[in-house]
Amino acid sequence: MAQSRELPGIIAWLDRASERLGNSLSWLILVMMLIQFLIVVLRYAFSVNSIPMQESVMYMHAVVFMLAAAYTLKHDGHVRVDIFYRAMTPKRKALVDLAGTLLLLLPVMGFVILSSLGYVGKSWAILEGSPDSGGIPGVFLLKTLIPLFAGLMILQALVEAVKNVYVLTGRLAATHDDETHEEHL
Repeated sequence: MAQSRELPGIIAWLDRASERLGNSLSWLILVMMLIQFLIVVLRYAFSVNSIPMQESVMYMHAVVFMLAAAYTLKHDGHVRVDIFYRAMTPKRKALVDLAGTLLLLLPVMGFVILSSLGYVGKSWAILEGSPDSGGIPGVFLLKTLIPLFAGLMILQALVEAVKNVYVLTGRLAATHDDETHEEHL
């Protein structure tokens, strides 16, 4: 939608931080793929099984999925049923996006944070570890991704809300890329 340099200070900084986090997490996908390949080779070629390696892939997958959600929001990459949206003007799209952010995204992410704090707190209280013998003793860290995910989504939602307000008030030119939402048959 908008370039970070066109946004006010803290909003531009949050937008750039989301971009950097998303780009950084993309490298974790490569590491995850290499470890998964190594797990398969060790298991089938050498009959060696490693629970910590298997759990590390699960942890990396959770980190990528949970922490890159805000990056996906920034790039409008979440699933959207856009039967009507596609044909809307940029200002109307901004209005729909703003309403969705304020009425759906922010309340749901607030609920996720509030409802997960007890769950995560209990896990931290006992420093919950893997249920598997020899597994990674960091389940409490994995569960911490839940409120962290919601917090990052709230921050990016605020950035997107400001962008949409700027489009609605004419302070920012809308640059929705319809090509990114084409269906590939």
